[in-house]
Amino acid sequence: MRPGQKVRSSSASGRLETQNMTSILSEPEGTGARTRKTSGPGCLGEKVAEGFSALRQVDLDIEEQPGWLMRELLKQNRRRHSVTLGDKAPVMRRQHHSINSIHRLCSLKIDERISLDNLQKLKLAFEDFETGGLRCIDAKNFGRLVKKCLGLPDTSNEQIQGLFKKIDYSGQGRISWGQFCTYMLQEYKEKEESAKRSKQVAFTLPATTKALGHGIPIVNIHSDHDGTIITVREDSAVCFWSPELQPLKTKHLFTEGPANRKSKWASDFTLMTEYNKLMIATGDREIQLYDLSTLEPYCQINALDTVPLTLYYGCTGPDKCCILYGDTEGCVTIILISSVGDTLRLWNKLPKVENIPNIVIDNAAVSPNVTFVRWKVHHGWVTQAKYFPSFQAVVSSSNEESSLVLGCVLPLTDAEQQLSEIREACYEGKTKKVQMSWTPQIRASCDQTVFTVHKGVKTFDLCQKHSLLVTGGMDRLIRMWDPHFSGKPTGILKGHSAPIVHLCISSEDSQIFSVSTDSTVKIWDIQDQSCLFTADPKASGIHGDISACSYSSAMKSLFIAADCMAVLSLKIRPQFCSRLTVSHNKPVMCCGYSQEFRQVVSCTEGSVVKVWDFDTGRQVFEFGGTRDLSAITCMTFDLRGRRLITGGRDGCLKIWNFNNGQCLKTLKKDGECNEVCDCIFLKVNRNSYVMSVGRDRKIDIYSDIPEDLRHVQRPQPSWEDDLNGHNEDVLCAAQCPPSLLATSSYDGEIIVWNVVSGRIQCRFVTPHAAEYQSAEGLDLSVPSIIFLKNLKVSSATALLSSGAVGCINIWQVLRGGKFVSSFKASRFQQKITKLAKTDKDTLLYAADQIGYIYVYNMNKYSPEQKSPRAETFWRAHTGRVSGLQIVDNDQVVLTSSTDHTVRLWSTRGEFIGTFGQSESWSIHISSSWMHPAVPYEVLIHPLSMPDHDILNVKTHLTDATNPDKAEADRGELQSARHSKLRTRPTSISDTDFEED
Repeated sequence: MRPGQKVRSSSASGRLETQNMTSILSEPEGTGARTRKTSGPGCLGEKVAEGFSALRQVDLDIEEQPGWLMRELLKQNRRRHSVTLGDKAPVMRRQHHSINSIHRLCSLKIDERISLDNLQKLKLAFEDFETGGLRCIDAKNFGRLVKKCLGLPDTSNEQIQGLFKKIDYSGQGRISWGQFCTYMLQEYKEKEESAKRSKQVAFTLPATTKALGHGIPIVNIHSDHDGTIITVREDSAVCFWSPELQPLKTKHLFTEGPANRKSKWASDFTLMTEYNKLMIATGDREIQLYDLSTLEPYCQINALDTVPLTLYYGCTGPDKCCILYGDTEGCVTIILISSVGDTLRLWNKLPKVENIPNIVIDNAAVSPNVTFVRWKVHHGWVTQAKYFPSFQAVVSSSNEESSLVLGCVLPLTDAEQQLSEIREACYEGKTKKVQMSWTPQIRASCDQTVFTVHKGVKTFDLCQKHSLLVTGGMDRLIRMWDPHFSGKPTGILKGHSAPIVHLCISSEDSQIFSVSTDSTVKIWDIQDQSCLFTADPKASGIHGDISACSYSSAMKSLFIAADCMAVLSLKIRPQFCSRLTVSHNKPVMCCGYSQEFRQVVSCTEGSVVKVWDFDTGRQVFEFGGTRDLSAITCMTFDLRGRRLITGGRDGCLKIWNFNNGQCLKTLKKDGECNEVCDCIFLKVNRNSYVMSVGRDRKIDIYSDIPEDLRHVQRPQPSWEDDLNGHNEDVLCAAQCPPSLLATSSYDGEIIVWNVVSGRIQCRFVTPHAAEYQSAEGLDLSVPSIIFLKNLKVSSATALLSSGAVGCINIWQVLRGGKFVSSFKASRFQQKITKLAKTDKDTLLYAADQIGYIYVYNMNKYSPEQKSPRAETFWRAHTGRVSGLQIVDNDQVVLTSSTDHTVRLWSTRGEFIGTFGQSESWSIHISSSWMHPAVPYEVLIHPLSMPDHDILNVKTHLTDATNPDKAEADRGELQSARHSKLRTRPTSISDTDFEED
């Protein structure tokens, strides 16, 4: 590091500089040696480390420990932070607290260990209290009952008290059996809903369709490796489509025969993608191969004994394949070919019949490298036949009772010599010793598994990953089978009202896609055996008789041929980079910390509420996200921190028990409701109220009375002065106990109210900075305000508000109120979106709309300072900061942003972690923090990149020969750069870190 260079202690500064600290995973041996050298025998640091190690060995008897804890145990006394003389007591207290946190992390919650028998015992114990005249029990008796009835004598009182407080959300100190049951049922219901929400899937409706303009059915649909969709009609018309169903190429393959002869028709087709071939089965008992690129005839196998109804191709190994077809006699014919490329080239040289090289099936079967097997499997027509390499089996179905058979490709019960001969004929190219016979063979019972469905099977699919076989047919049921046992299905999916014609298992998504003859498409979850989504014909726009279906897992699309060609595409969730850690899938609109439960709550635009463990960063609970809930715009807690109040875009406030997702009450006005922008919980004298402001430009006040059992509550009458209040949308509200309330609006007006009398105390209008007096379109909105007491520039209480171009305005609110001063808080002239303060009103934290956090010591501020020096600042997010709270007891900062993340920082800007990350942390063990790392998206964001004048100059070879001209160019660039008003920087320069 260069001498005299300034180094910021923040872990996420604009230039992303950090102290020269080594990782705890890569600390050199020399560090440990230095530590041991400076710490003599009996050194206090060594003793503390040994004591800490002993404590961990005794107390941390847990199966799974976080990675950082393992590193701590390995490091022991080689801690990155030092322990100095006199620090023993605080350090040990933090270590004990950390151990308790780990116990809480690694042990199951009480409500997760309750069995049905224990629940019965607990119910009887509650009833005993009721017979004794007590309808409710207090926390002490509840603890005794839990330990006795649930068989958990070692459960800590802290856990029991935590559960009691979650049930007793109103703080009355007593709970009943009904309240206990309600809490448990609601919690499990929300967990189930959360699991369903994580599996939500849907098609984009209506489907993308393309009119076919003919009445000839499409026999099948396949997709090429490049995403091209290929269809073949019965009249042999091959059509190539783009994934969006734009026609690319069409060609008829069959040539017209004599006038007195019926035209040839196609029964099925498949692709040999490894060899760039298209294979068609015809009604003339032929299998024809065409070049996939040119659609020119390549070769054909004719004179089959029966008409092939269904055709399938599968790769069995390097240059080996399996061609199989089912016919009208219930037989499955298998053609195994080795040295496929050479064999096809040989057949391509044979004499042509009707302009295509031809080989008779009898000759093909006795050819080198070919093995021919014909199994008699069914009594009726074969509806589908497939080869599954993972099972090394052929599966076929029929509409008769022995409807699905999973069998071997070759006979497995012959003598070893016969099996050796078959292998030689198949893989070594030797001439067969037996003549081919068209008489089908019947498999031995041990060579096949028969699945019986009374009304037959029209379609099926098999998945090795889930060891699952699914069948569907005329009875409209989807049966789920274990492919190794044919006795009874493991599950039955009901929901279709017409015969099922197509099934497909998406193994990577654990889903089943089904299509019925009435054009209804359903998506099912394999694990839950539940329907996730239904697309009916009215919504999808697919009508007519379905002739073919195909699901492409690569394109996440289902292609259907009916009266039109249609594609149903899955709605794809936004995929985040694997290096990015997000807390939510939608922008986070607000967050808060509950001291009562040491939990963090965050709310999103998608109305999802997540509860996080403050001490570890793990998700504890989740609720919301249903269609009847609107986006959440703001939140607050009651005074105890046991209830959550949220405001939404629908104009309603909701009060929740956020530990189980129960909506306790809805607060709304009569008539039309507009978006709620902010809400606060306040206490005036002995009464509690919920207050909200928003786009209706009024203040709505609701009484908070726990005994009021009404689910929907209306606001109190408006204050008289509120009729002449704000003229624009009210964005923010802040309280200064005991009687002051401030509200701010979009047009820059701030009104200070007396909440006791409901009168306006004073009004302020955001001033224009002198250098922007003539600027047009200046954003004067005030999204954040905060009260500060004992400010030096104001003899009494002061109000701070966010102003234009990154400024913070200071107002005196007493004695009529007046403007005191203003200072530039955002170094990049960005709107300050959130303000927060420490308990003693000493430090002010300000967050702007590009994710920066600034810390100012207000005791050092004087009105003459237009750009005071920040104590520290760092970039916490890449989007607008939507939540900012200081947790003084733990000396940390909680932030949330529209970039989908909720994060925790030390008060100095050291990165602790993102809620939802894979590795947990401990607040009081700094080596468990992510620091000195920074969030990856902050690291790579353009605004976080270093910027310097020299980097903006394109250098050329001539600059080396003419340095004077190059220096002049840099000077011109610098003067032009500083002449511009920098409203939104594209990068952060070194000069931005210098003091003004």
